[in-house]
Amino acid sequence: MDDEKIIKDYKTLPLIPLRGLTVFPHMVLHFDVGRERSINALEEAMVEDQMIFLSAQKEAETSSPTADDVYEVGTVAKVKQMLKLPGDNIRVLVEGIKRGRVKKFVQEIPYFVVEVEEQENEDESEPDTETEALMRSVVDTFEKYIEASNKISPEIFITITEIEIPGRLADTISANVVLKPNQKQEVLEAFDPLERLEVLYRFLLEEIEILEIEKKINTRVKKQINKVQKEYYLREQLRAIQKELGEDEGVLEEVEEYKKQLKKIQLSKELHQKIEREIDRLLKLPASSAETGVIRNYIDWVLNLPWKKETKDRMDLKKSSAILEEDHHGLEKVKERILEYLAIRQLSKSMKGPILCLVGPPGVGKTSIGKSIARALNRKFVRMSLGGVRDEAEIRGHRRTYIGAIPGRIISSMRQVNTKNPVFLLDEIDKLASDFRGDPASALLEVLDPEQNHDFTDHFMEVPFNLSKVMFITTANTLDTIPRALLDRMEVIRIPGYTEDEKLSIAEKYLLPKQIKDHGLKEDNLKISEKALRDIVNNYTRESGVRNLERQIANICRKVVKRVVEEKIQYVRINPSNLNKYLGTPQFHYEMASQKDEVGIARGLAWTRVGGDTISIEVTPMKGTGKLVLTGQLGDVMKESARAGISYIRSRIDQLEIDPDFHSNKDIHIHIPEGGTPKDGPSAGITMATAVISSLTGVPVRKDVAMTGEITLRGRVLSIGGVKEKVLAAKRAGITKVLLPVDNKKDMDEIPDNVKKKIEFVFVEHMDQVLEHAMVRELKNDN
Repeated sequence: MDDEKIIKDYKTLPLIPLRGLTVFPHMVLHFDVGRERSINALEEAMVEDQMIFLSAQKEAETSSPTADDVYEVGTVAKVKQMLKLPGDNIRVLVEGIKRGRVKKFVQEIPYFVVEVEEQENEDESEPDTETEALMRSVVDTFEKYIEASNKISPEIFITITEIEIPGRLADTISANVVLKPNQKQEVLEAFDPLERLEVLYRFLLEEIEILEIEKKINTRVKKQINKVQKEYYLREQLRAIQKELGEDEGVLEEVEEYKKQLKKIQLSKELHQKIEREIDRLLKLPASSAETGVIRNYIDWVLNLPWKKETKDRMDLKKSSAILEEDHHGLEKVKERILEYLAIRQLSKSMKGPILCLVGPPGVGKTSIGKSIARALNRKFVRMSLGGVRDEAEIRGHRRTYIGAIPGRIISSMRQVNTKNPVFLLDEIDKLASDFRGDPASALLEVLDPEQNHDFTDHFMEVPFNLSKVMFITTANTLDTIPRALLDRMEVIRIPGYTEDEKLSIAEKYLLPKQIKDHGLKEDNLKISEKALRDIVNNYTRESGVRNLERQIANICRKVVKRVVEEKIQYVRINPSNLNKYLGTPQFHYEMASQKDEVGIARGLAWTRVGGDTISIEVTPMKGTGKLVLTGQLGDVMKESARAGISYIRSRIDQLEIDPDFHSNKDIHIHIPEGGTPKDGPSAGITMATAVISSLTGVPVRKDVAMTGEITLRGRVLSIGGVKEKVLAAKRAGITKVLLPVDNKKDMDEIPDNVKKKIEFVFVEHMDQVLEHAMVRELKNDN
């Protein structure tokens, strides 16, 4: 008897509720049965004719379903095979026959029995055009679904293409497509074949769209996972290799530590990415590679620079002023400039660090001023000596392509001090040199330019570093050798040499107490009288500063310590009478003014690196042919001044009452004593001219007059420098009248008041005025 006849004979069938599973007609599948009522229904079906009704539960989680928990539409199926499994479960193989709708539940206990209304046999005649078109669309869409899902065997598609019955086509495809249980139920409930195809077509399109999105997501995630897995695998390999080589401290740990440090310093995005790339390169290079050491050295430098660290400025002006006063005597301009900077910092937080240039002779305390400024500002101090530096790489560093490359001394010092706003002293900037290795002075232009140094780039670092908050202080003995472009970037503060009284005060307040402490003495062990200190200043030192003065005091302290230890004495007093015992015979003496007025001898004033001095210019006319002889190791400038003076004298023969033929029948010899000492500079013109005029006229020059100034061919007197040092030298020599160019009146503010009281200052603008005050008798003047 065939299956169709069996179905017509039986309307009442046992029912098995299915959890998350939908069975379609013409579908063969197996599933496990474990619930008691389902097993009873299955056994009843096997006792009868093996026919059973399969319907899905509305909620798969329901363990004991009732009639309301089961869909009305299901599938009449035939049990093909049963297999008992361990644990009282049964695996059953069924074949779907036809759709059916539950008309009523006959019983629920001990198993479900339902009365089923069956679907009539589907029409197997040729489908119409619309149905044929829909079938082709469904098949094409199913093919796309297979390509997108990549989970269905191609053989299934071949089977599908051979089905010509619309309803069976929809059922077969639905059975092989992954749909939600409610979607499959909707297809099952579509009794009309055309409607069934339309529902399936809609579901297929939705699923394809979802699969394409899912594929994109999977591809993206897979790439990320593959990258992570690859990196993990490579790192594990690297660890294993390093372990085999005995390198327990692997590169990976080092790289991770570098990246932690990089996050802490909070660089800009661009710099962060650049440094991170360098760090990542460590993983790609073998440990034995020479470049690995270069990269590691570079990263260490970058990560240890003070990108964000800075000290807080001391804003207490009174305390800062007290510190400056405590450390240094005088230097009012420097102290005032620092206090001005601090006052501005209180109102403006964005104030850039000033670029100060302290210019003065050796030993006046330029370097120690930098330390005092740092202490007053509560900043760290760093010093860099530029004397003899002739390689540009000293400033900007070497490029990393060179073997042994290191950063320049600017960046090295910033790392050493570990703060971005220190007081940075560039010592001896006037002694920079240059050769084939570059010009370091030009390299300093960017460092010392407030508009450029906010992104100073070292050749080794290759990343900009902000120097705008650094207070740069430079020192120099003279401005003449500093390149003009570099000098233009600095604020020049001149520190003149100390006067005798200033040296005495410094010795009493600073040098003597310091040396007594350094030599292990107590204040009660040594006393040096004021007169003895003054003799040390005048007779044992010749300098603008106090460096040698400190050495002489230290010399005394050493001898006193020796006496204290050997002779067990507790008190030593130094005075002028026993000073020779400790320091020996006086080493220097200052040339004093002559005791009488002399012809052909004029006293000039000169500036030297150790302070001012007086020079005697001697002139002797002799019979000859008009030659001009210059001796005393004169420089080119002084030789030109002498010739200019002679030319001026020849133009004033009548007024000066000089032999009109002296230039042809007399040789003039100009000599400056101490010929072993080079002499040069534009300040002796009027002195040489006065001495020549005195020798030609026979009129003596006043013994108590000294002068300084340059002369022109027309007799005008030009301004000079070093006024303070020259005037102090005149005072030491016993001069009572000093002739200065009228343009140097502005320099009188630097002269101490006690010196002004003892010396008469005469400001001259023409040679006639010089002669009026310098000669013993007045010469003829037609003006």
